[in-house]
Amino acid sequence: MTKLLELKNISVYHKENIRVKNINLTVSQGEKIALIGKSGSGKSTLISIANGSLLPSEGNVIWKGNNINKISKRESSNIGTIWQDLCLIEELNVAQNINCGALSKHNFLWALKNLLGIIDKELCQECLTAVHLSKKDIYSYISKLSGGQKKRVAIARLLRQEPEIVLGDEPFSNLDPILSKNILNLLINQRKYYSIKIPETILISLHQINLINNFDRIIGLKDGKILIDRPFLDIKSSELDLIF
Repeated sequence: MTKLLELKNISVYHKENIRVKNINLTVSQGEKIALIGKSGSGKSTLISIANGSLLPSEGNVIWKGNNINKISKRESSNIGTIWQDLCLIEELNVAQNINCGALSKHNFLWALKNLLGIIDKELCQECLTAVHLSKKDIYSYISKLSGGQKKRVAIARLLRQEPEIVLGDEPFSNLDPILSKNILNLLINQRKYYSIKIPETILISLHQINLINNFDRIIGLKDGKILIDRPFLDIKSSELDLIF
């Protein structure tokens, strides 16, 4: 399989604390990876390192053979992230926020048109359908939405971005069990849509241990170190007990 993302000898120190220590990790095209561990185990730090938003104290992050800090803005848009802090723009409507996912692929004039009104309406609506929101929601303002609706808009924005890989920091928080399962099914099974392409490679952190059986590979973190990195079918319940 083609290597997309490599973390080589990654450590992150914050003051006197070690947030992650000597992480070595390769993500290949098509892999579906769950990142598990207690709060404070280093999951969010690892996601931030993987997308280039946090510089490691030691080590290198490689995206498709190049140092992640040296790739272009357009190339970096191939790495999509769902944050716990959703980074939505409260003053804009749903469609405008969804279109923000495609900013790197368009010019300034397109970005200006997005600020002035709804553009690419049908494409935005298809992204909403994929995350189980009404097409009419494109007109709603983010400030009027519930936490679960905001989470789904953030995922719709990521679909609009069309990245090669999805990195997720607890992407199913604020979603009820049925919606969590539906969104996970969207990302895992890559249901085909007319105008949008579902990313085929995912690395997401989870609190919901009951969801890990949907993934083909599990990475378990404890105290900033990888204790587990194997296919789901090879993992014993006693090993999960050590993680949690």
